[in-house]
Amino acid sequence: MYAVVKSGGKQYKVRAGDVLRVEKLEAQVGDTITFDEVLLLSDGTKMQAEPSELSQAKVTARVTAHGRRRKIVVFKYKRRKRYRRKQGHRQWFTELAVENIET
Repeated sequence: MYAVVKSGGKQYKVRAGDVLRVEKLEAQVGDTITFDEVLLLSDGTKMQAEPSELSQAKVTARVTAHGRRRKIVVFKYKRRKRYRRKQGHRQWFTELAVENIET
């Protein structure tokens, strides 16, 4: 069984037992997060995508860690103009362990 949930403007396909990294959430390590906005449910044979059927569906996950991703380099350059700008960015994330998918 898997579900597609929405968090931080992105969609994630999750199964029970998965570990995923989402945009930083305001929660402490060990807290339980409930995703009420389930976009799709599938049990292997039947797929549900109707909003009326998914209104009771929930996905619960436990916060395991917070951190920052690898650095990416943002480099701007204009040829023949001596224009160069180099900037780095590291995005914050929250790591979640999916515990249960309720239909």
